Amino acid sequence: MNKKIIIANLKMHGSSSFYEELFAQVKSTQQHLAASDVEIVMCIPYPYLFLAEKFFAHSGISWGSQNVAKDLAGPFTGEVSVTMLTDFASQYAIIGHSERSTAYCESDLNIAEKFKRLKEHNVRPILCVGETFIEREAGMEKKVVQAQLETILSNGSEIFADSVIAYEPIWAIGSDMAASPEQAQNMCSFIRDFIHSEGKHSGHNDQKKIPLKVVYGGSVNEKNTLQLLSLDEVDGALIGRCSLSADKFIQICNLAHQI
Repeated sequence: MNKKIIIANLKMHGSSSFYEELFAQVKSTQQHLAASDVEIVMCIPYPYLFLAEKFFAHSGISWGSQNVAKDLAGPFTGEVSVTMLTDFASQYAIIGHSERSTAYCESDLNIAEKFKRLKEHNVRPILCVGETFIEREAGMEKKVVQAQLETILSNGSEIFADSVIAYEPIWAIGSDMAASPEQAQNMCSFIRDFIHSEGKHSGHNDQKKIPLKVVYGGSVNEKNTLQLLSLDEVDGALIGRCSLSADKFIQICNLAHQI
């Protein structure tokens, strides 16, 4: 069975004392989970990356950011480059989250440039894709997600090796209305098959061997974890609100361990 990956997205929450307590509690469970089929990733606000490195170095727990600049350096006030992330040994970065795309008008091209920059510096992208409720009601969900992937695929399908794609239907985020198991299974399968088929069209006949992970995000909690993570096409979960509670997040990790 593929190793499940559980990713915390802490968004713009917390303080130094909050993260010290959260990290200590999550780390305390790692001895139990270290030999299991679960990888834990903590994606946190930039100012607390130094704390993550301090707590999690050599622990088996990974950490990273919730965004990255598309440029390496320059007059870009407020931006944080991938080389700055690697100063704190960050292994992951979330890009393309709908909350950022909506609030800051990030285009698919902008997100593709960020994806490429991360890959160039051996930081694993966690690419968020998903549709609105109106788009799903119109039966356009696959067309929308395909368009989000195609810009990145212009760099060649092999760019997705060792990356994570998070299917996060926008209508499910923070709504307490997660996608149904059938919806999650179908969309995660579509994402994987689309990338593999594009690889074959490009002459990469071994694309199914690419270590690509496709996870589900959107109102994942301790009550629906087993149902969602038991799906064949779902390699893990991107956790929002429940990552703010050490008890709930640890419970989700332990449930993933049971699968």
